[in-house]
Amino acid sequence: MEATKLKMITEELSRYAGMVTEESVREMAEAVKSAKRIFLAGAGRSGLAARGFTNRLLHMGFDVHFVGEISCPPIGEGDLIILGSGSGTTQSLVVMGEKAKRVGAKIATVTMFPTHMIGEMSDVIVTVPGSTPKKAEGEKNLAESVQPMGNLFEQMSWLVYDSIIMALMEDLGQTAEEMMARHTNLE
Repeated sequence: MEATKLKMITEELSRYAGMVTEESVREMAEAVKSAKRIFLAGAGRSGLAARGFTNRLLHMGFDVHFVGEISCPPIGEGDLIILGSGSGTTQSLVVMGEKAKRVGAKIATVTMFPTHMIGEMSDVIVTVPGSTPKKAEGEKNLAESVQPMGNLFEQMSWLVYDSIIMALMEDLGQTAEEMMARHTNLE
């Protein structure tokens, strides 16, 4: 019997989950805890995963902002910006990282390519497996996927962000009930 498409995807996620180190997840959690404010950015579907992480950090009570929203304040010293970029070369995110560095903020990234431009400027890196058609010529993907385009990276990013939330909940002794109390009531 042929595996369902959903089973193929979940098996792929399970197979590659071990490539994400617990040490990098913990390091990202520490960076979040020590930041004055947290900013997140990502383009396309990577940006959607970063938006989900922004929402959960808000539920935990952090002062958190998604870059590009009208309510986003200026970044400054003591802040942290987390850039989600599979390729590690997304030009708009490179510019944000350079700006953050100039004003004394720390940079973290979730990426497939830690040696690319965004990774090179980052203080904290979570390397996530995936495959992308955006890799440089001759460069190898960290994983081969049955899925199209950057799906594996984007899904793994979402799960990595959720892992960081679980680490923060444990570190800070927060419960889901406490988080729910900070959930919007304007739905």
